[in-house]
Amino acid sequence: MSLVLDPAAQDLLFREARTANTFTDEPVTDEQVQAIYDLVKYGPTAFNQSPLRITLVRSPEARERLVQHMAEGNRPKTAAAPLVAILSADNEFHEELPALFPHFPQAKDAFFSERPVREGAATLNAALQAAYFIVGVRAAGLSAGPMTGLDFEGVRKEFLDDDHTPLMVVNIGRPGPDAWFPRSPRLAYDQVVTTV
Repeated sequence: MSLVLDPAAQDLLFREARTANTFTDEPVTDEQVQAIYDLVKYGPTAFNQSPLRITLVRSPEARERLVQHMAEGNRPKTAAAPLVAILSADNEFHEELPALFPHFPQAKDAFFSERPVREGAATLNAALQAAYFIVGVRAAGLSAGPMTGLDFEGVRKEFLDDDHTPLMVVNIGRPGPDAWFPRSPRLAYDQVVTTV
């Protein structure tokens, strides 16, 4: 059985999509980011919680502050990308649950009254949303360079607060010259899927 999604869209989102390591200087607009978010906000999460928070790093001063917290090999990419997004998990996401999960507004207190529980839920569900965000960047015809090689605590102190946990930094833009490393192998279906 084939997929319903058009093969060109499959290629755009998955098969041909790659992590870009160089970018052109073509800007990424606020309108593009809005369109990406307006698409990916529909991705499923537990209790419809929406803990992902996106900090767009645009100014040269903010970029310089961020680059200092990146692993050495990631610094040139982050310095040169047209747009950089810090993706974080809001550990106080439960405050929005009465509006986001209206058929059971008590979920806020019934399940998420304790901070350690919220942090675990926020990290898992914001990571799901981060994956949707990366696919959304691809759907906009752009390339994403997600990275976890960074000083997480430094980024939190520099750009966030104690209620937000950084998950990754994503460089965004149109791929530049020699943007791709050779494609790495993937596991085969029978290495991943087990029927019980």
